[in-house]
Amino acid sequence: MLKVLKNLKKSWVAVLIIVILLCIQAWMDLSLPDYTSKIVNNGITQAVQNNDSGGTDYILHTGIEMLGIVLISITSAILITFLSSKVAAKLGKTLREKVFKKVLSFSRSELTEYSTASLITRSTNDVQQIQGLIAMMFRVLVYAPIMGVGAFIKVLTQSNNSMAWIIGVAILAILFIIGTLFIIAMPKFKKFQTLIDRINLVSREILTGLPVIRAFNKEKKEESRFEKANMDIRKTDTFISRIMSMMMPLLTFLMNSTMILIVWYGGQNVDQGILQVGDMMAFIQYTMQILISFLFISILSIMLPRAAVSANRIMQVLETEPSIKDKEQTKAFDQSKKGLVEFKNVSFRYPDADTEILEDINFTAEPGKTTAIIGSTGSGKSTIVNLIPRFYDATEGQILVDGVDIRDVSQKELRNIIGLVPQKGMLFSGTIESNIKYSNDSMSDEKMIEAAKIAQAEEFIEAKEEKYESSIAQSGNNVSGGQRQRLAIARAIAKDPEIYIFDDSFSALDLKTDRKLREELTKTTKNKTVIIVAQRISTILNADQIIVMDEGKIVGIGTHEQLMKDNETYKQIALSQLSEKELGGDV
Repeated sequence: MLKVLKNLKKSWVAVLIIVILLCIQAWMDLSLPDYTSKIVNNGITQAVQNNDSGGTDYILHTGIEMLGIVLISITSAILITFLSSKVAAKLGKTLREKVFKKVLSFSRSELTEYSTASLITRSTNDVQQIQGLIAMMFRVLVYAPIMGVGAFIKVLTQSNNSMAWIIGVAILAILFIIGTLFIIAMPKFKKFQTLIDRINLVSREILTGLPVIRAFNKEKKEESRFEKANMDIRKTDTFISRIMSMMMPLLTFLMNSTMILIVWYGGQNVDQGILQVGDMMAFIQYTMQILISFLFISILSIMLPRAAVSANRIMQVLETEPSIKDKEQTKAFDQSKKGLVEFKNVSFRYPDADTEILEDINFTAEPGKTTAIIGSTGSGKSTIVNLIPRFYDATEGQILVDGVDIRDVSQKELRNIIGLVPQKGMLFSGTIESNIKYSNDSMSDEKMIEAAKIAQAEEFIEAKEEKYESSIAQSGNNVSGGQRQRLAIARAIAKDPEIYIFDDSFSALDLKTDRKLREELTKTTKNKTVIIVAQRISTILNADQIIVMDEGKIVGIGTHEQLMKDNETYKQIALSQLSEKELGGDV
């Protein structure tokens, strides 16, 4: 919590004003019991004993002063509530921004550590818990101690403080109640936030996978899975609510019992002439102020455990150091080797994995040429292209782009010269235009249309009523798989990078569209480096260099003709997809 509260330093002026106002309010509230005592002891007594208007005038004069004090107190309370809410909202905004920016810096290895559902919960629900705590924290941490300590000092400095022991007993009883409930509830608060992560994860999976669920008639199974996650939250929440609901009745009983004890004990003292009635009433008010201060603290004790868990979860994200980050001193690219990609003895394994995913990878992709990577599923094709933009770092060896080790250049500069089309064509909610112009919002319409033409997307775009202004739903769910791939390819082409990486990006295209797209792409990428990961032999037949992968190793490099003669793995893949005639030779 202390680490989270450090973010309040940007609002230090508002915090200082809140503290001053709280001190003023506490001072005003502490003075009221004295006025009550004066009215009873002096005003009412004088009016009754002397039967004159002097006592009444005293009561009116003192009452007006009390009214002024109350108005000051109310005004301070309103300003405190306004400023506290503002500070809390600003802190919430700051924390959300920090979590979001931190997550953007994560590599894929950090993103696997936290599920998407958990990161969303931490950015929303966890931040909300802290924001709610901050909104009332100042009143509890500043106002309550001033009131409690101030009222206790007032009681001790009275001429007759023989009833001070009653306050001591009441405070010990309050601390015992709060401490016991706190110890019981704290573990459940931790579990509750984890269960929120779980239900978000289950909900997200079910909503995302609805077509598959319906296809396999698994609605009942998924309903049961959601019901279990929902029931776990309900049981935990019910337990917490039951425990915490005991606090207010217990504290209310304690406060009323304390008041009865004061009236009973104080009444005896009044009867014996040891204590005046006004002093006893003032003592009751001071006691209530002390107990209410502890009541504020008890309310905080309900919110604090959950907020503390939330703060811990947020700080876990903020304190996670990305495994991939820029060096303090970065290098510039060698312009004489523009577009050159070199793998030198590269090996890679995922964090905590037992075996290498890639072993001793060596190849060079040159500008003006197409390098294709093919192999069976799980052979490491996509892993190779994910290493180039530094989504992961190689565990051994070097990857050079433009003649410089990619670990020595800034990630931003590296990714600026790469146009990546991932396996799953990811689109963002917006329009076709906003998705193609994703790399540069100020891109000309002519460049956007040209990119769409090359990607063979113009035909279906022009068929739409709003054309390039047509809306795209989240993840591109309102367009087909082939259309989604073509828009993703158009986005990369519009960027006009030095290096194009197509990670199995033609799989959803029919053969005719695939052929046309590759023909147009060849004209556009004459001086560019093109790296294609493919499953279909037909996509890479004319590549300048084909890399054959098998179980994380390169088992062949060459042209299609060379590999058909010399590489058994490639020959088997080719024959499984095309006939001998289509392959163009005697096999």
